[in-house]
Amino acid sequence: MEVADGVDSESKIQQRRMRRVGLLYDERMCKHSTPDGGQHPENPDRIKVIWNKLQAAAIPQRCVILGAKEAEDKHILSVHSKNHVNLIKNISSKQFDSRRNRVASKFNSIYFNEGSSEAAYLAAGSAIEVTERVAKGELDSAVAIIRPPGHHAEQDEAMGFCLYNNVAIAARFLLDEKPELGINKILIVDWDVHHGNGTQKMFWKDPRVLFFSVHRHEFGSFYPATDDGFYTMIGEGPGAGYNINVPWENGRCGDADYFAVWDHILVPVAKEFKPDLIIVSAGFDAAAGDPLGGCRVTPYGYAVMLKKLMDFAHGKIVLALEGGYNLESVANSVLACVEVLLEDDPIHGSSEAYPFESTWSVIQAVRQKLSSFWPSLADELPEKLTNKKAPPAAYILTSSSDSEEEDYEAPNAISKHLEEVLQDVIEPLSKLKINESIQDHAASNSNTWRSELSKVDVWYATFGSNLWLKRFLCYVEGGQVEGMKKPYLGSGDKTPPKEIMWKTFPHRLFFGREFTHTWGPGGVAFLNPKSNIQDKTYMCLYRITLEQFNDVLVQENVASFATSSPLFDLAALNSVTSEEPHSLQVHSELKRCWYGNVVYLGKESNIPILTMTCTQSDMEGFKSGELAVCAPAKNYANSIVRGLVEGKQLSQEAAMAYIQEASTKPL
Repeated sequence: MEVADGVDSESKIQQRRMRRVGLLYDERMCKHSTPDGGQHPENPDRIKVIWNKLQAAAIPQRCVILGAKEAEDKHILSVHSKNHVNLIKNISSKQFDSRRNRVASKFNSIYFNEGSSEAAYLAAGSAIEVTERVAKGELDSAVAIIRPPGHHAEQDEAMGFCLYNNVAIAARFLLDEKPELGINKILIVDWDVHHGNGTQKMFWKDPRVLFFSVHRHEFGSFYPATDDGFYTMIGEGPGAGYNINVPWENGRCGDADYFAVWDHILVPVAKEFKPDLIIVSAGFDAAAGDPLGGCRVTPYGYAVMLKKLMDFAHGKIVLALEGGYNLESVANSVLACVEVLLEDDPIHGSSEAYPFESTWSVIQAVRQKLSSFWPSLADELPEKLTNKKAPPAAYILTSSSDSEEEDYEAPNAISKHLEEVLQDVIEPLSKLKINESIQDHAASNSNTWRSELSKVDVWYATFGSNLWLKRFLCYVEGGQVEGMKKPYLGSGDKTPPKEIMWKTFPHRLFFGREFTHTWGPGGVAFLNPKSNIQDKTYMCLYRITLEQFNDVLVQENVASFATSSPLFDLAALNSVTSEEPHSLQVHSELKRCWYGNVVYLGKESNIPILTMTCTQSDMEGFKSGELAVCAPAKNYANSIVRGLVEGKQLSQEAAMAYIQEASTKPL
């Protein structure tokens, strides 16, 4: 999308001067960080790099710089409960020093420190400040560079890095507290890669707010891993039809997919809704290279999406930062958006690529579901349009695992190769052709290592839900069992284990983390990599091939890994079994994954016994409270119980007591 060049340079300059764009940034929001300075995707550097990028481009000099303000409790209480407000207000006080980490562990993907309260109040207050300024007409548009983010925060619960729901607080403030400003209808556009579950619930029955969210969903398996983000969730009562979800069925969606959604859902509905103001829940974790998002939107893509929104509400638009965890991507994307608001020439890019076939399917499903509310969606899209689709992405064995850091790439690698990544994205997909000789070569490589490793047997020693044979077979044969929220792909070799046996080992079983894509809220089982003669863990040993072990290793972790080479080859096996006991972090692809540490437990019938668990550094994090120790969810615990009972190791009562002890005994 290009802006016409029919205006002379001097006129363009004057036009830009007419645009009053507010910019809000305050380093006090950097005080919210992990306890003891541990690494975390949502960290202070996110807003620092954005501000530095804008300064380097001389953007602040052309904007109205606004000061951050703390929100008042009465405004926060318009969307949050009193108990929640009291918690966030006091969590950074000295009275919580000894139990702050314990409180955080009760929530889903949340941390607290001494600066969390102030940052949360500043983020919410800043969202109010910029929104009110735009509503009054003092500014044409504004960008709030704020953290912590907000769209996951629900009425009575912090979650997903979010403490207060900043955008919801700002919208409710205008609608309820400032009727004189004439803002009667607000369009909230949430383009963060995760569903804005909190915002949706806060306006579920409110026709004054049209909430639109486009996000990875994958049938409820992508965070926040509920059905709330499905396209059938359209609002209720007077709010029916005013809640629009566009749930991606897969990752790797890019500019073309988002443009199609804008053109065939959001823009037509916005024309009918006629908003008085637009607030963008501006998460940039759908950007190419983001370690959590796994999508491929470019700065150009964000610029185009924002430019299309400027046709509504007389350009009264507020961007409030949500997610975005690749520092280079988030900085470049915000810069592109601010330049659009200033009416600079859009950055160069291509919109000739085609959407995925799954994108057209979702668009058509959304249009059909909402057509009775929005007549502009009633017409069928012509086949000539929907037949223009990208070829499916080349097959990559993508995990359905329990770890939360999906499609992770090392940050340095992302930065170094960002230009190549972006070029790959914006190249017209219609022109891409798979080179058959390359494809054959990759298949040949895959067949070679699989053939070699299929001749080597190992015992895979399990200690969590895989104690239950039926559950473990999901890793081999594919599928899912009762209680699981998503299916697994299975192994390349779907042959069942050759033998099964039980043993106990002197290692500590415990439950950590707070949420998994497979089981939902609750901890999952880990084994202390170091042995202790006082500990005893029941383990079910499956005799499988090293090829199958590799496929389990991929599925047990979150990693997209080309199957042309193994994660754990014969050299790794020889290395890990060179001394006893011994562990090995097997591959850089698993650097931040939860089960990337292969531990050698000895031999049985001269066959090596291997398990996979957390690294020793993560173990120290669990002990210190930096990583959450959390009891397992009911369905997850039940799978362990069934394994122990069906394996004739413990009675049901004894198995439940075994889990209870592992959950509550201090590390």
